[in-house]
Amino acid sequence: MFNVIVKGTIKGTETDFDGKFSISNVNTGNVLVFKSLGYADKEVTIGTNFNLSVTLDETAETLDEIVVIGYGSVKKEDLTGTTDLLTSKDFNKGPIVSAQSLISGKVAGVNVIAGSGAPGDGQTINIRGTGSLSLTSQPLYVIDGIPLDNGGVGGTRNPLNFINPSDIETFVVLKDASSTAIYGSRAANGVILITTKKGKDNEFKYNISSQTTVYTLRDKVDVLSSDQFRNLINTIGSPTQTALLGNANTDWQDEIYGPAFGQDHTFSALGSLYGVPMRASLGYSEHEGILKGDNLQRTTGSINISPSFLDKHLKIDLNVKGMYTENTFADRGAIGNAVSFDPTQSVYDTNSQYGGYFAWLDAGTGNQNNLAPTNPLALLNLIDDTAEVRRLVTNAKIDYKIHGLEDLTATVNLGYDTSNSHGRKVTSEFIPTSDATFNGSNTRFTQESFNKVFDAYLTYNKTFNDAHNLTIAAGHSYQSFEYDNYNFDSEAQEDGNTFEFVDKSKNVLLSYFGRANYDYKGKYYLTATVRADASSKLNPNDRWGIFPSFAAAWSIHKEDFMEDAFFNELKLRVGYGEVGNINGLGDYQFLTRYNGSTDTANYQFGSAFYQTYRPEPINKDLRWEVGRTFNVGLDFAFLDRRITGSVNAYLKETNDLIASSLVDPFTNFGNRINANIGNMENRGLEFNLNTTPIRTEDLEWSVDYNISFNDNKITKLSIDQPQGGISTGVGNNVQVHREGETANSFYVFQQVYDATGKPIEGVFVDRNNDSIINDDDKYINEDPFADILMGLNSSVSYKDWDLSIQTRASFGNYMYNDVAANKGIEVNATNNNII
Repeated sequence: MFNVIVKGTIKGTETDFDGKFSISNVNTGNVLVFKSLGYADKEVTIGTNFNLSVTLDETAETLDEIVVIGYGSVKKEDLTGTTDLLTSKDFNKGPIVSAQSLISGKVAGVNVIAGSGAPGDGQTINIRGTGSLSLTSQPLYVIDGIPLDNGGVGGTRNPLNFINPSDIETFVVLKDASSTAIYGSRAANGVILITTKKGKDNEFKYNISSQTTVYTLRDKVDVLSSDQFRNLINTIGSPTQTALLGNANTDWQDEIYGPAFGQDHTFSALGSLYGVPMRASLGYSEHEGILKGDNLQRTTGSINISPSFLDKHLKIDLNVKGMYTENTFADRGAIGNAVSFDPTQSVYDTNSQYGGYFAWLDAGTGNQNNLAPTNPLALLNLIDDTAEVRRLVTNAKIDYKIHGLEDLTATVNLGYDTSNSHGRKVTSEFIPTSDATFNGSNTRFTQESFNKVFDAYLTYNKTFNDAHNLTIAAGHSYQSFEYDNYNFDSEAQEDGNTFEFVDKSKNVLLSYFGRANYDYKGKYYLTATVRADASSKLNPNDRWGIFPSFAAAWSIHKEDFMEDAFFNELKLRVGYGEVGNINGLGDYQFLTRYNGSTDTANYQFGSAFYQTYRPEPINKDLRWEVGRTFNVGLDFAFLDRRITGSVNAYLKETNDLIASSLVDPFTNFGNRINANIGNMENRGLEFNLNTTPIRTEDLEWSVDYNISFNDNKITKLSIDQPQGGISTGVGNNVQVHREGETANSFYVFQQVYDATGKPIEGVFVDRNNDSIINDDDKYINEDPFADILMGLNSSVSYKDWDLSIQTRASFGNYMYNDVAANKGIEVNATNNNII
């Protein structure tokens, strides 16, 4: 598809996929300008023949693409950092509910991990491994110039759900510190810049798209059938236990799961109205979850207006995005209970006091046994958990090319991101419970968040003697985050037990930044960046952090000695940078803070109950985590850019890691505080290859492949940090942070197996040979992080038809099967929590 514009006017149109177009009210002598990325512009003068056949020539370089970077943009060929650009044509196709799914498997070193299979549920993006022990390892998301808050209000499944994936034009992934340092402390784990679609200087175009999706359960947890369970209990159980077996044949997983349906509808219009480019869109999505009762309904709207004034010296970009979501959350506890519930029992019991649902009763009280799982269908049908979320994200970016100083541009960016949610969880009085006094409950919450952004900066761009290109940007940024949280709990009991909770917080980030880009004849590039951040989360003495970066690049293919080489591009890049991190750190930990007691911990004086407050531990010396990254990269292209790619090697060191640390008794308001006590490193290699084996007028076939390797290691940590709580036993953990090991490594006993290869229950290897099995016999065995990530994507387009295939793989990452460890042992088959 190509843009066609009548030169000297705003009149224009866009060709269809076959290159056909029509344009009205043109006269002999008018000049038509044909434009498209990857092709040289062509001008055609209208003669007496108004039927035109025009062929555009591919440019020798497609690197004139403009890439959005922090507080500016550059041509793709001028990049010095490790930056990946994906446009809408590169995105994953199919039922995309959340924006993160658009790039899954597309970028080397970028791992997109779904939180669950629920519709629109949260997804984690991890760039070049984990970079912290206790803080968030999520990247910073910047949408149309607004750095977002990744937290979200209650009831939000995913912080990026407010944006319709169909509205996104490009993703730019900044991976190394030399490219992310301009964002300072919020860029410790990389930056993802999302640019939405804008209006164009042509006639209005309208687009309507609809999509229907069917979801089915791919697999179930392997459990005993009813007959297998009966045989087991009859073999190992006591007469009392065998007498409890039922006569039903219930597959509890079949009862809680079912096919689900989704629908997405989008309407958009873009063009120019009275000379002002604009775009508007409206979208509606509704997706069910395969867990019965799960549902997401989302309505999105967006408006972009991009007027210019004063002979294009003054440009304004206005963006407004809104979302309204209605969520119904199915109780996730039904998933685990469906795995462990007795398959010989029926779902319903007509004699049941719990709304007709079967429940295990305690012989003494007549209520549900407090060790028994609750009927999974009762959890799904007797708990109503809903929330509505509203979000508005708006910004105005104003660029003024100063008259008389046309090399200098002043920019102001004002952004406002606000969310509010209202939720309630109503539990029926018929829910099976061991509490004889329980008569239903109603929990309600209201949450609000406010994210305010103010950026102001100057950009100087000048070319000297047709050889020296210099761009300098410097400015100031202010960002404020506010949260209001209101909770109200009540139980419908005669004595009227109620509890209200109010929590408010605010933190501010104040910043100054500067960047200088220089290149000589498009061959040699230098970039230097510095940002100073001050966060209200840290004490005044350690509040400021200075984060510099440097990068250089050499376009080898432009040298005279490469004139006869077959490379279209060969560029070497080297970069170093520092970034800070306090993302996810609680507010004001250098001050004494007080927590109010819950309604079950009020203190009684006479007949009255009073809420009490306890002080939280403090650390007045808490300071920034600082990540230092060194990157070496090589970009290449040959065969007329039919084959392009890049190779990157990096070393990322994070110092002063924040983690929980023990303190001496009676020296603080607790025995643990957050402190800077460790160091970590990630080493990695990334390779990306893009090929176009076939490219003709009607047919194009592309194949893209990427692979990345990452090794994580904690290089300094004063004490072990237990992690990964499990359901087997009380307070048990199965992971650990330990010096010399990968973060979150699994720390387990070594299983003993019999002659047939089956594990012997409760028997472990005495690794230290002291004839005692205790924690001293645990050892490090694997970790949850992938050593290798791969993505293979292929697309074929023939005229108006296209087919795309996306695949991704990870190797070396392990999971702990808590279900098998807790439920898959013989002794638990006859425990009170099962039968």
